[in-house]
Amino acid sequence: MIRRVIPALLLGLGAVRASAQTSAATLLKLEDGWARALVRRDSAFFKRTLAAGFVYSEDDRSSTRDQVLHDLVSPADTVTEAHNEGMTVHGFGSTAVVTGWLIVRGRNASGPYEHRYRFTDTWMRQASRWRIVAAHDYLAPQR
Repeated sequence: MIRRVIPALLLGLGAVRASAQTSAATLLKLEDGWARALVRRDSAFFKRTLAAGFVYSEDDRSSTRDQVLHDLVSPADTVTEAHNEGMTVHGFGSTAVVTGWLIVRGRNASGPYEHRYRFTDTWMRQASRWRIVAAHDYLAPQR
C-alpha cells in the first residue's frame, strides 16, 4: 500500500509545484501588463484586474478602487515609460503577494520626472482570474 501512496504523493507535489510556477509566471506578466497599461492609460486593463473592494495606499494616504481608476485614466501628467524590476512572487494558495520596483518616467507641469516606487501588490484568484485586492506603493526619495 505504501509503495503506491508515496509515488502518488510525489506526483501530486510535482503538480502543485508546476501550478505554483505557472501562477507566478502569470502574475509577473500581469504586473508587467500593469506597467504597460500605465503608459497607454488602458482603463479596460485596470478595470479587469482591480477587484471589487480594492484598496490602495501610497505613503500616508489610502484610496478606493474608484478613486484609483479615476487617477489612472485622467492624470495630471503624461507617463512616457514604465517598467518593473526585481519582482518576487510569494504564493499562498489562491492568494499571492508580489513585491518589486516600479520605475515610471514622464512629464508633468514641473517638467520631466523619474519616480521609483517600492510596491507590494496582493493578488487573489477570483472566478478563474487573478485580481489585485490590495496594493501599497512607497515613492522612494530622489537619489
